[in-house]
Amino acid sequence: MKKICFVFRKKNPLFFSIEKVFDTLMKEIALSGWDIKRIEVPWYSSGIIKVLRNIIFLRSERAELYHITGDIHYAVFAFPGRKTILTIHDCVFVYQTKGLKRWVFLHLFLKWPARYATVITTISEQSKTDIVKFSNCDPSKIKVIPDPLNSFITFSDKPFNKSKPVILFIGSTPNKNLPRVLEAIAGISCHLELIGKFPEEHLERIRQLEISHSVSVGISEEELNRKYGEADILLFPSLFEGFGLPIVEAQQAGKVVITSNIGPMNEVAGKGACIVDPMSIESIREGLIKVISDEQFRERLINFGTENCKRFTTQSISAAYMAVYNKILKG
Repeated sequence: MKKICFVFRKKNPLFFSIEKVFDTLMKEIALSGWDIKRIEVPWYSSGIIKVLRNIIFLRSERAELYHITGDIHYAVFAFPGRKTILTIHDCVFVYQTKGLKRWVFLHLFLKWPARYATVITTISEQSKTDIVKFSNCDPSKIKVIPDPLNSFITFSDKPFNKSKPVILFIGSTPNKNLPRVLEAIAGISCHLELIGKFPEEHLERIRQLEISHSVSVGISEEELNRKYGEADILLFPSLFEGFGLPIVEAQQAGKVVITSNIGPMNEVAGKGACIVDPMSIESIREGLIKVISDEQFRERLINFGTENCKRFTTQSISAAYMAVYNKILKG
């Protein structure tokens, strides 16, 4: 039996998308006969000392292959490069840092790990472009494998609430673009369902604009599925993503999606979304009004979205990863 060790960052109750993706995939890979070991590093990557401690902690692990699942890219240095697969979900940390901190992140979390690992996987063509741009690594060693859909997301046939639709907004990081969303929503009859821990200034602006809203933090898979089921619209006009999993989750739930006209969001959504300019408040607002008022447009997007989901099954995505593993084992 072939043994592979999946390496995860230290668990954070507020950020768990990587864990959700690979916990789903590992179950499928195990069913195909692989001996799976899951290991989590003991420290957050807050400082060079803890980074080094994490590397030392991992060095005692023994397997035929090692897969760093994301975030802690430096963990590749604990293992033989020829046996190590590195998943880089996105390069948002490069865009959001500057000065000395940017140099450290760029080298320790991207340039050096990307050159060391034998294979890099990433979740979209846009992320591949960014990795090559910032690391100068060989593009041929990068394999694009999308994120799989979560099986716990179920289809909902809830009738669309045209008079006061529930707008689901997932994520609280700056790239999610909430300030523009709030200005775009102002004056539209709706309820804004926020998922994440949001800065007080954003919550204060919601109150100033008198937007009906609710906020949920650290919810379970069952609760997230319920939120999708209760929603009418997923509003996801992000400025930057590695993939954009909520897009296909909402499509699987049978919801109409509004997302950005930039990669990878438009790449992931296919034909199953209303595409808007995330930098334009007016464009976001026009997209919302179009979706709310035009029933035929909504139904067309939902049907395209249901078809689009077929690209992201757990079975097809796990098969793509196993093809990478087998290729490495064969040399």
